[in-house]
Amino acid sequence: MPSRLLKPAFALAALLAAAPAGLAQTPATVQLQDLTWTELRAQLHAGRTTVIIPIGGTEQSGPYIAVGKHNRRATVLAERIAEKLGNALVAPTVAYVPEGGYAPPTSHMRFPGTITIPDATFEQLLASAANSFAVHGFRNIVFLGDHGGYQKDLQRVVARLNRQWAGGPARAFAPAEYYEASSAGYAKILHAHGIRDDEIGTHAGLADTSLQLAVAPQMVRLERLRQAPKPGAADGVYGGDPRRSSAALGQLGVDAIVSRTVAAIRRDTAGR
Repeated sequence: MPSRLLKPAFALAALLAAAPAGLAQTPATVQLQDLTWTELRAQLHAGRTTVIIPIGGTEQSGPYIAVGKHNRRATVLAERIAEKLGNALVAPTVAYVPEGGYAPPTSHMRFPGTITIPDATFEQLLASAANSFAVHGFRNIVFLGDHGGYQKDLQRVVARLNRQWAGGPARAFAPAEYYEASSAGYAKILHAHGIRDDEIGTHAGLADTSLQLAVAPQMVRLERLRQAPKPGAADGVYGGDPRRSSAALGQLGVDAIVSRTVAAIRRDTAGR
């Protein structure tokens, strides 16, 4: 081939080789924060108009679970729920939530690593995030709270937003099934597998620890836990014994939380 024809041929070959790489730059993700604004606009135009706002909390969870337990769990579960829904994206996880007072320290604030904010600040943060999404074209704004202490805050925020948005296209939701499936619902599953109430616990017991082993095992100090005596309230473990925790038991809870929450969101948003 004459040399004058080689340059265009090489240029075309380079362009064709680069095209798949360019297309591959758009990640296959449900995480809103991993997309550009133009990619988000395209997702909205394609009908992905549900956004999930996962809410965690930064708090002590006994000596054997890292303080970001709720944040990581809410993130992983929200991703799996969004993937099942097929028309949803996941907002950045809210890590700062009401956890007690600090003058004097109360509740989980008695333990290092816990971060608290006032209820009014928390509710305003959630409302501001939801209004941001509504402005940009999201129609279903779903709050999923992984912590029991602020469930009433979520309901107040949803009620206020829906009054504010009356007559418009956006609606807010906080399906109770998410937290119910991770608490009382999960306890019933554990009972069916021979786990006692004095093991399940209400905070940092077997239920909490098993769920964490299923979604983020690196956050559990499992070897130390296996060798430890039964922890108690002074350690930040309430009403349970985490020593028989396992990822297999945790996966039972994860599956229930995801399936029940997906069904609830589809029910609540049907026809919208």
